[in-house]
Amino acid sequence: MTIFGPAVDTRPLFPRERRALLDLLGSLDPQDWARPTVCPGWDVHDVVGHVLDDYLRRLSGGRDGYDGAVFAEDETLPAYLARVNEEFVRATRQCSPQVMIDLLAHLGPKLDAMWSVHSLDTPAGLNVSWAATDLPSPAWLDIAREYTEFWVHQQQIRDAVSRPGADDPDLLGPVIDTFLRALPHALRAEIHPEDTSMRFEVTGPAGGVWLATRRADRWHVASGDAAGDSVARVTMDQDVLWRLASRGITVEEARRRSSMHGDRGLTSAATTLLAIVR
Repeated sequence: MTIFGPAVDTRPLFPRERRALLDLLGSLDPQDWARPTVCPGWDVHDVVGHVLDDYLRRLSGGRDGYDGAVFAEDETLPAYLARVNEEFVRATRQCSPQVMIDLLAHLGPKLDAMWSVHSLDTPAGLNVSWAATDLPSPAWLDIAREYTEFWVHQQQIRDAVSRPGADDPDLLGPVIDTFLRALPHALRAEIHPEDTSMRFEVTGPAGGVWLATRRADRWHVASGDAAGDSVARVTMDQDVLWRLASRGITVEEARRRSSMHGDRGLTSAATTLLAIVR
């Protein structure tokens, strides 16, 4: 087993998440599309445009082998993503809400078909840098990362228009599970003896327990009950966890709303967990 733990197969969830999103978007009033979101400078219309961009880029690259936009000279990955994301969002401001809804409904099943033929344990089409920068990512983690991206953006829209939903355990649980695969990367600077472990518990119907254990000079993550002693423990509500991982709230706020015990280096590092590129 790799440092990322057992595979999470999110492929069956994409149609359900998308149906919830399309139903939500179809119910919005014109003024709802202009409401600001937690994404700086983006309203609801912009976030939907960004999701459409994700659909188009993944189909273009993963299905068609098209490279798309190239890096500018000396451009970092975060700077590149910020630039190309903003460029596409600006372009979609020319599109009506109904046009974007139609495009999402048309392209979504094509994404489902593309991912359905993937072997989950093959190398990913795109590495998941927030899980590891020096190891290849498995395909299942790349696909799960995309599921979390779509789910989080839907929640950002729901927050903006005060329409909660799409957060039952079947849909949110895999998001939490995928985000906890960032734990080894969050702990990477913490050097501890072999078999040292820390426990990360997420409370709520979609939560669970994850263990990060030091083996062969790396941290490994696995889900399940903590059978042995842990030198550190973090307990965090499921709503706090996904907002922390996507930086909808700050590290400091997440810590205030959580319980941390034991080794301070480990609890501090674990609560910097990040599952987006910044």
